[in-house]
Amino acid sequence: MTSEDPDTIAYGRLMHRAMRGLIQTVLTDVAERGLPGEHHFFVTFDTRADGVDIAPWLHDRYPEEMTIVIQHQYWDLEVHDGHFEIILKFSGVPQHLHVPYAAITRFVDP
Repeated sequence: MTSEDPDTIAYGRLMHRAMRGLIQTVLTDVAERGLPGEHHFFVTFDTRADGVDIAPWLHDRYPEEMTIVIQHQYWDLEVHDGHFEIILKFSGVPQHLHVPYAAITRFVDP
């Protein structure tokens, strides 16, 4: 139920919370064991969201939304309660990304 309307169940908000938990669980497993088989993930996030920390030049290049691929070349994946951190290469240069789960708009495992 929501505080705005006690007669309504906030399914959308509950689904987003559940999905963030699912993403955290999957990333935790990947951080501990690596990616199984040929799995890879596309993670799209709002670069304007609170807590997103990426290099200024990446933010200039992706001012609203960014999609990253977690597959073969990623380093130092750290999974925390409210966010994950990862190092990926962009144009051959390693970059540290700090992404809150709340900023994620899409998570796809093709």
